Amino acid sequence: MTGIASETKQNEMGLSWGKAALLSLPMLLLTALLLLHGHNLKDPLQAIAAGITYLFANYIFFKMLRSGRTHRYRSIFFVAASVLFVVSFLANMFEMRGTMELSTANILDGEAPLCPLVIPALLIPAALTQTIIFPGSMFAGYAGVATMIVLWIGFSLAVGRGWCSWICFFGGMDEGMASLCKKPSIRSFDQRWTYLPWAVLLAVVLLSAATLSPAYCEWLCPFKTVTEYPAVNSLETGLQAVIFVSLFLGLVIYLPLKSGKRTQCGLFCPFGAFQSLFNRCNSFAVRIDRARCVDCKICLKECPTFSLNEASLAAGETRSSCTKCGRCIDRCPRGAISYHIKGTEFLRHPKTARLLFLYPAFIFMAVIGGGCIFGGLLRLLKLLTTGSMIG
Repeated sequence: MTGIASETKQNEMGLSWGKAALLSLPMLLLTALLLLHGHNLKDPLQAIAAGITYLFANYIFFKMLRSGRTHRYRSIFFVAASVLFVVSFLANMFEMRGTMELSTANILDGEAPLCPLVIPALLIPAALTQTIIFPGSMFAGYAGVATMIVLWIGFSLAVGRGWCSWICFFGGMDEGMASLCKKPSIRSFDQRWTYLPWAVLLAVVLLSAATLSPAYCEWLCPFKTVTEYPAVNSLETGLQAVIFVSLFLGLVIYLPLKSGKRTQCGLFCPFGAFQSLFNRCNSFAVRIDRARCVDCKICLKECPTFSLNEASLAAGETRSSCTKCGRCIDRCPRGAISYHIKGTEFLRHPKTARLLFLYPAFIFMAVIGGGCIFGGLLRLLKLLTTGSMIG
């Protein structure tokens, strides 16, 4: 009975081949401009990497429309982009500096690419001192400050905390590890842990304002382990390295593998907490049809970011931390959960609401994730043809 209801819901959201193909045409055109433009397509390796990225992105979007399933196909693209981001980023760092270490000279020269996770800590110092407390360039180089902030504002206004499940390459690492957990040995977390990201956010914002330095980058970022880190040449930098590696192994590897949850995203990330504020001011939400819901609570178990609890389920909505990943929608056996456009009558046009959400979310994912996939594929192709990713 449960399986039949679930399949019925997917059939309701899925489109015929003709409609799915027709509604995929705008994405085919937009992604042609976004993913193929700017590359030297006369170079065989770049042409192959760009072609694979373009076809892969559009296959994923078509399958979302055709099947009615969002999470299943989004997650494939999201995790692939995350893995290939690491390949591309590290190859870039070794090409530029010959190491993952960020030296004092690199910092003084403003060579660090802006990490979105540090954005909340930049705001108060920027307002009070007109200074960006990050060792990166405003416009030049890889991931300039201005470029990343414009992308962040655009996406945050469009889909709020959807950032964390549609664009954040760090979140893809968490999700990839959680997806490997088939039988959780850690089945629940005390709900009070879900407030920890807010405490971390408050701490890093105040510390950054007081010290005029990015406290999260310097002391708490788990992803320094797989990107770049300060050169370890003192007791302080040694301690920082131990913290980075410990947090990465604990929050991004061990706990997701044991629980099937995105623990770094849901229980620690201050940027994720900050993005929750944008869920208040964008047009899309995930809602639960209480008339159809039978309180089986599968959605509570399936939500990877702890964004559903008993109270939110009873109210027919998700918590503000919802990343709009679509997993609860895909897994609900009664088909009671849907994307919703605020200000409209709930369930009046659920297919339209889903489509209007998917277009902006997927375009941003294609821009950022597609760039990661292209960059990573290009490095792997270089490795296969020349024996080195660099050069």
